Amino acid sequence: MPTLFDPIQLGAVLCPNRVVMAPMTRGRATRDHVPTPMMADYYAQRASAGLILTEATGISRQGLGWPFAPGIWSEEQREAWKPVVEAVHEAGGRIFCQLWHMGRVVHPSFLGGEAPVSASATTAPYKAHTYEGRQPYAEARAMRSDEIPALLHDYARAAAYAIAAGFDGVQLHAANGYLIDQFLRDGTNARDDDYGGPVDNRIRLLVEATRAIADMVGPERTAVRLSPNSETQGCRDSDPETLFGAAAAALADIGIAFLELREPGPEGTFGQSDVPPVSPTIRKVFPGPLVLNSDFDGPLAEAAVEEERADAVSFGRPFIANPDLPARLAAKAAIAPDVQATWYSQGPEGYVDYPPLDNEGA
Repeated sequence: MPTLFDPIQLGAVLCPNRVVMAPMTRGRATRDHVPTPMMADYYAQRASAGLILTEATGISRQGLGWPFAPGIWSEEQREAWKPVVEAVHEAGGRIFCQLWHMGRVVHPSFLGGEAPVSASATTAPYKAHTYEGRQPYAEARAMRSDEIPALLHDYARAAAYAIAAGFDGVQLHAANGYLIDQFLRDGTNARDDDYGGPVDNRIRLLVEATRAIADMVGPERTAVRLSPNSETQGCRDSDPETLFGAAAAALADIGIAFLELREPGPEGTFGQSDVPPVSPTIRKVFPGPLVLNSDFDGPLAEAAVEEERADAVSFGRPFIANPDLPARLAAKAAIAPDVQATWYSQGPEGYVDYPPLDNEGA
């Protein structure tokens, strides 16, 4: 019977434990989306994770609409990631870069006033984070089918840059209401071409993007994140079990390194789910390593792995204030609280100043 602290092979990477650091936007890059030296300290501090998944990282200027979030579409960005990855490796860690296109959730202020793109002409709910403060989202325009080859090229180029920067692999962000999720769900996809309508069409962009990345860097260094929950950032599907079951089966055919699922429970911290979990269905059709995420504590994560509902568990917020989270979980020590006010601030406070367990109170 596996445990949370046993090694696991995730594609090409042997991980010393099954405590994965989930992707978390932290806003410490430059205004031009270039990684900074402080990010090297942050990730290196968390190198005891079985695997680190970076914060979501933009694949193009069109796809990135979050203040001070990093990108990986330019040579400058690629070179700035190198010392970050090197610091993690020197600390004994492993790290994948998460590749991000936000779709309709990009505010026009990031695009010189142009409309964002999505599966269809829709508008995200709530308000966008911008350099000028919170602003209402604008209506997206439907991405034309003749634009999709360039999008796939952007994903492949970002993956190549990530490997050139030293990353151990990449993860395609296909979750949380961003571009690929907008194509997946029938609540945001009203297309009548090969990318809309039946489930097989709506998963087409996910499959093509995953193949483009896998062809570039190898399926053994390619992972995917899905969020088969009821609603996220206004994205909803009428039959998530069928949709995400088909998506997972298609990803299994590609042979990706692992599949991560963000699936909040009924009392989820960042949103509730009013549909039954889809992960049991996905577990049946996806034979590769499955990583579960959202609202886990140590005992729940240990149970998920021991009962083989998951092969590993990814933790987000607990890694903010607990850089040595695997050690804390193994020791069943208290989990330190984080400070929400510094989640997206630009300085070191609340970023690299949380002490490890053995230095607390020092």
